[in-house]
Amino acid sequence: MLQIIVFSTLNGVLYGMLLFMLASGLTLVFSMMGVLNFAHASFYMLGAYFGFEISRHLGFWTGFVVAPLCVGAIAALVERYGLRRLHRLGHVSELLFTFGLAFVIEEVVQMIWGKLPVDYNVPPSLDFVAFRLLDTNYPAYRMFMLLIAVAMFAALLIVLTRTRIGLIIQAALTHPDMVAMLGHDVPRLFMLVFGAGSALAGLAGVIAGPALVTQPSMAASLGPILFVVIVVGGLGSLTGGFLASLLIGLVQTFAVAMNFSLAELFGPVAPPWLGDLWQVTVAQLAPIIPYLLLVTMLIFRPSGLIGTRES
Repeated sequence: MLQIIVFSTLNGVLYGMLLFMLASGLTLVFSMMGVLNFAHASFYMLGAYFGFEISRHLGFWTGFVVAPLCVGAIAALVERYGLRRLHRLGHVSELLFTFGLAFVIEEVVQMIWGKLPVDYNVPPSLDFVAFRLLDTNYPAYRMFMLLIAVAMFAALLIVLTRTRIGLIIQAALTHPDMVAMLGHDVPRLFMLVFGAGSALAGLAGVIAGPALVTQPSMAASLGPILFVVIVVGGLGSLTGGFLASLLIGLVQTFAVAMNFSLAELFGPVAPPWLGDLWQVTVAQLAPIIPYLLLVTMLIFRPSGLIGTRES
């Protein structure tokens, strides 16, 4: 039991940090531009594939630096020549554009790298055991993922609260017209934030690719839950996104480890109004728990855990 608790906690924190790496850029883009970017997880997938391709020729660490920059550059071009032209048409057009873009990116990935998973492996320099606990080894690469996520949170927090560009970005979140009147190029700022947010997603892909399976469906598997994170955490709140990511990661990981049902706790005879749900285990319900949390949050606290704006 102790082993389950310890490693579920470690894996939950790690999964939560991966969600945060993805959601940190999305929450800024969503709050600043009002763009519900359905293609954000696709940039995460591009980061994984770019990292894989670059690592084949130049090594993992080169891909670790170059792949997110490539993803960010592509996203900046998407904003400049796509989203910016649609902004005057309203958020529905932007939503449909990013929705279609996600399918385009997935099809392009399949055309170039195929539909099967690619052989994106952990680099030899990080392929060792970090520590051994309760007769179980914990990989060093997972600790590396955790450290990068924490460093990203700290760096973003410092940039947004302690630098001039961070203060301008925070002002543009709620008062873009005022920021423009002060002489700042708000459209260019939007482009840079969109590109930087997508680059963070690309970095998450580079890091997660060797630990998880790098395949064309990886965007669809994580995409929907990102919107749960930014709503539960609160729009525009980096700290709220951090806490929401940890909460969802821990809750879902512990739920997967709980393989028992109400029938095991209270007996095999189910109340008439429950039916087959009496036999369903907590592990089977784990995939829908984040969305139940989303619905609950929207009902009782639409602004999220820390956010000040209504979701």
